[in-house]
Amino acid sequence: MVEEFDRYEFKKKLEELREKSGRGTELVTVYIPPEKQISDVTSQLRDEHGQASNIKSKSTRTNVQSALDSILSRLRYIKRPPENGIAIFCGAIDIGGDKTNLDTTIIIPPEPIRSYRYHCDSSFLLEPLEEILEDKKTYGLIVLDKREATIGVLKGKTISALKHTTSTVPGKTRRGGQSAQRFSRLREIAIHEFYTRIGEHANEVFLAIPREELIGILIGGPSPTKEEFIKGEFLHHELRRKVLDIFDVSYTDESGLYELLDAAKGTLEGIELMKEKKVMDRFMKLLVNDEKLTAYGEDEVRTALDAGACEVLILSEELNKVRATFECEACGYNFEKSYNLIPGMSTDEIGKGLTCPNCKSNLKVTDLVDVVFELSGIAKDRGTEVAIISTDFEEGGQLFRAFGGVAAILRYRSGF
Repeated sequence: MVEEFDRYEFKKKLEELREKSGRGTELVTVYIPPEKQISDVTSQLRDEHGQASNIKSKSTRTNVQSALDSILSRLRYIKRPPENGIAIFCGAIDIGGDKTNLDTTIIIPPEPIRSYRYHCDSSFLLEPLEEILEDKKTYGLIVLDKREATIGVLKGKTISALKHTTSTVPGKTRRGGQSAQRFSRLREIAIHEFYTRIGEHANEVFLAIPREELIGILIGGPSPTKEEFIKGEFLHHELRRKVLDIFDVSYTDESGLYELLDAAKGTLEGIELMKEKKVMDRFMKLLVNDEKLTAYGEDEVRTALDAGACEVLILSEELNKVRATFECEACGYNFEKSYNLIPGMSTDEIGKGLTCPNCKSNLKVTDLVDVVFELSGIAKDRGTEVAIISTDFEEGGQLFRAFGGVAAILRYRSGF
């Protein structure tokens, strides 16, 4: 899942940039689209450098001009923008203790940058890249019976229930004094009115989605309700053409939307969420039926990886762990340990106060690597497939909460 890993790496870079801040409006962001001439960019940045001399604060003026100098020096080595353009983030980052550090990050995005942007602020401008990260592919979802209906969307990997409506359709048992024919006619009128209301709500929700983003519509419910709804043409004519298939589902509340997705696995087989669900379903079934074909928890999975026993390495997208290598400068003792990074925690805090068990000297961190990158690298060397799983569905959330965000499907039965 190369694209999936690239997406994870891109997301992590944005998270790192989001955490960086300056003391004033001195962090410079430059977005260069693929068709932009580098000579035009350097000319514009030199103009910005000249205008920065008017900044009243001496420190802010110095930091902005230093950032622009750094960007200009890097642009000398770029003849033309890459195929998707390039984004440059540079500025004096506040590192605490009344200190700053001039930091430069260059990102080549997975999709083309649309327009040239120059931005100077106390934080980097990330919205254009965040829009690229957002999966805009959307599927409309409708689950209905004669009692209630729920309308929602699947956007990227997230299911959202947007409308819920209930009916006034009477039950099949008529009240005393009513003729069977009159009761049946009143019931048919109420059903038609309810279907019309469902169609109006669905039209309102789905027609508001840009046409190119709405890939298709899935409809679920018991028979013959869903068939009646489709045949009655209650949906707008443009939306009727978007209906991919209908499915039998038992629930028509929000949980019915999730049931609808499970029923539509074959239809949605190519989308990322279904790929992830397929991996997690396989892992969960093996865990119940033959636990020795699975491993979970970082230590257990590391052992299995080192032995070349992993067929699929499963990592949570929310895993925020680093692997630190410590070394004693006095006696050469070294070891590795993983740490969960909690919000606001600096990597400088890792291993603080640790001493060598042999000579009691302080230990020094010699290497620090993201656990997802590290384990994925080991997996690649072992010919192991890597699946990075989001927490946007139940099994994905369970991977993170119950299994520590690290699991594996093994090639052979083992005792890891």
